[in-house]
Amino acid sequence: MKAVALTGGHLELVDLPTPRPGPGQLLVEVRRCGICGSDLHARHHADELADALRLCGYPRYLRSDQSVVLGHEIYGEVVDRGPWGAERFTPGTPVVTVPLVRRGRQVDGIGLSAHAPGGYAEHVVVQESLTLAVPGGLDADTAALTEPMAVAWHAVGRAEVTRKDVAIVLGCGPVGLAVIAVLKRRGIGTVIASDYSAGRRALATRCGADVVVDPGVDSPWHASTGRGFMTTMPDEYNAGIDALEGMDRLPLPWWTTWRTLDTVGATRPKRPVVFECVGTPGMLDGILAEAPLHSRVVVVGVCMGADTIRPSLAVNKELDLRFVVGYTPLEFRDTLHALADGTLDASALVTGHVGLAGVERAFTALADPEAHAKVLIDPHLAADDLLIR
Repeated sequence: MKAVALTGGHLELVDLPTPRPGPGQLLVEVRRCGICGSDLHARHHADELADALRLCGYPRYLRSDQSVVLGHEIYGEVVDRGPWGAERFTPGTPVVTVPLVRRGRQVDGIGLSAHAPGGYAEHVVVQESLTLAVPGGLDADTAALTEPMAVAWHAVGRAEVTRKDVAIVLGCGPVGLAVIAVLKRRGIGTVIASDYSAGRRALATRCGADVVVDPGVDSPWHASTGRGFMTTMPDEYNAGIDALEGMDRLPLPWWTTWRTLDTVGATRPKRPVVFECVGTPGMLDGILAEAPLHSRVVVVGVCMGADTIRPSLAVNKELDLRFVVGYTPLEFRDTLHALADGTLDASALVTGHVGLAGVERAFTALADPEAHAKVLIDPHLAADDLLIR
């Protein structure tokens, strides 16, 4: 079969044997595979993340001296199955899959390990128990977005954001756009999006962002003013003193009144929920410096290497930092069905298609934020041209 392998930072079209599914596995003919930001980063920074994942107990993440077929955002059709499977899928069934494959008790990330070749290929082996049939009528492009949209679904869930909250999304690449779409699907009333790219700001608007900011001209933090957020420590201290002086005029001891207000949530500070969707060094520390007091910061973008933050900023502002990765199988399933029933709109994300021969060109194009957001690989496209949607 034809596939695209990453070796030493170089992408090359290669011929490989068609893989064979093992017990509990399926062989899938790839119809679409998204190019993920983690694929772009892995081209030059795989070893840094591999070192980190070794500390997490997973030593099999791809390394620069290996040859790896990338691709974990997979949509395709079932071709065959291995022995002892559940026999839930007949040949020709369109499917998406959580990109993990297990052999014995060893689990590997599809497209992120030399031990689990991915979807930049004509065929890929997936785990049957982690595979879902695509609901009838859902087009191939949208189905292929299930995996990245599930990442956003999980991130928004972990944020515990409510409809009354203000959400600030920093970075409007595919991850940020997906987060915006999920936030609007959840009914969040105010979503502020920020990106230097005019093209991506336009896509953010299409995804439902209420306020779109060019941080080179204005600040997303300024766009959130007037909503009762505390922006300096003296502001908060003054508010506390004002409250105490007001309670002193009441017939009850101030602590009784304060405790009652605590009980009903009236003393809970107002704060935005911030989604960091860039993943470059310095981004997180910049948020700690600029965000209002008590902000909840959800880190969705993956900074592949080392970074430096000033913990004292987070301490003195009492910021809430949450880091997220992946999704649960239920979140993956619910994302797929939200895309299928139209309650989750991801139509703005896909900006181009390319065949296997054009993957190198697509990687180059994706370095320009004005050119593309999400490019899907279609192994059946023969040309190496990058086709604009």
